[in-house]
Amino acid sequence: MAVPRGRARDKVVIVGAGLGGLSAACHLVGRGYEVTVVERGARPGGRAGLWESEGYRIDTGPSVLTMPGLLAETFAAAGADMADHVSLHPVDPMYRAAFADADDLRVRQGQAAMTEEIRDHCGEKDAAAFGRFCTWLEHLYQLEQPNFIDRNFDSPLDLCRPLRPALGLLRAGAFRRVAAVVDSYFDDRRLQKLFSFQALYAGLSPFEALAIYCIITYMDTVEGVWFPEGGMHAVAQGLARAAEKGGAVLRYSSPVLRILRQTGTSGAVSGVRLESGERVRADVVVANPDLPFVYRDLLPETPMPRVARRGEYSPSCTLWLAGVRGELPDGAAHHNIHFGADWEGSFEAVLRRGTRQPDPAILVCLPTVSDPTLAPPGGHVIYALEPTPNLDGRIDWGRQRDNFRNSLVSRLGDCGYPVDDIVTEQFIDPEDWERQGMERGTPFALSHRFFQSGPFRPNNIDRRVPGLVLVGSGTLPGVSVPMVLVSGRLAAERVESQLRG
Repeated sequence: MAVPRGRARDKVVIVGAGLGGLSAACHLVGRGYEVTVVERGARPGGRAGLWESEGYRIDTGPSVLTMPGLLAETFAAAGADMADHVSLHPVDPMYRAAFADADDLRVRQGQAAMTEEIRDHCGEKDAAAFGRFCTWLEHLYQLEQPNFIDRNFDSPLDLCRPLRPALGLLRAGAFRRVAAVVDSYFDDRRLQKLFSFQALYAGLSPFEALAIYCIITYMDTVEGVWFPEGGMHAVAQGLARAAEKGGAVLRYSSPVLRILRQTGTSGAVSGVRLESGERVRADVVVANPDLPFVYRDLLPETPMPRVARRGEYSPSCTLWLAGVRGELPDGAAHHNIHFGADWEGSFEAVLRRGTRQPDPAILVCLPTVSDPTLAPPGGHVIYALEPTPNLDGRIDWGRQRDNFRNSLVSRLGDCGYPVDDIVTEQFIDPEDWERQGMERGTPFALSHRFFQSGPFRPNNIDRRVPGLVLVGSGTLPGVSVPMVLVSGRLAAERVESQLRG
């Protein structure tokens, strides 16, 4: 447990009970601060939400959980044991990869099992290469995590402080392109796709993303994929319970209207005003909503950072959430990736032309494979995601929404998923994401181009607004559940420096 360092009069208000805000709450209560979390929704989670309908419990946000050690550290920061709040189980196979022109592959839990999978389906040469690839990924992670991810930045010069890790990344080939590095290890086109598609999580194609983002492949392939009993939303519920047990006050159905400052529109923060009119005093305010929303709606007197105004945002997605009845296709796994026939064309369409993929690749999650209690007897949950351009693209969502939904469901049916007996469903498109407060209609924030990462990403403090700390995917270190959890710890460090500075 962290040694308490806060003083009784140090009051911190956290706006939003998303995973970043909850992580910050756990770290701050462990340090002895008086923490109040104000959340506009009726339950914790933010983007890691839950939709309950007709007996189905359906996650509405992240579907993949990696790096469980980071989650355990977050619970421990509040003096809690993760096992008392959430039960995680390994997912194996972690993914089933289906290809338009070749046999399926399964990404197995553990290096030995995956080596055998590759040997059986791709040959001895690629099986041997997988071991070397994992060694390289682990080396990359050891260089990046402590030196470039798990730290706050105050200047671009911090990238070279200390110098040795930066030189290590250069020697490791981390500034080559993801596709070039992966292709140098594997001959089989299926493996080339399977170990490079993760660049899209960073908002980039594997042909343009730097190999530093292979750290995402490390998180999936080496550290493994896990699933919580009760679904991904159980992580948010567990963190909220741990924060409350540590002393935080969580107030739900309490939307924030403004972040208040000492002299009206300038000076240090002094708290928040709720839509009800109530003022909640604070010495520091930690803001968890999407970063542009914080500036535009909660601090309208302060222009948002230039990179947030003019930067390049990640692609978006459509998401079909459904509770269905019927049998799953043979071989269906918890996570299923269906690659389209035109690999390069998919990235060109979404990232360059702002149009739909010519032959859409889709992610299909079936959480009831791991936890049947999420659906009534005979039922399954389907979570189907298709990457799309964000609202900077050329798609007229008012006219194309139904076409996207219908063609996605038709594709699922062609793949053997049970879509003839739909009990309940939701379809979410980029305009829906925008209505939820997400800039450019993407839930994935700014892309991770080099000059939108690390010290070039919007910082988690703004020297124009003393006492403001930002947390979540729009700031350091970036997108994904592990990174957002880390952002909570980095935010807690910033709170401490603000109050002790």
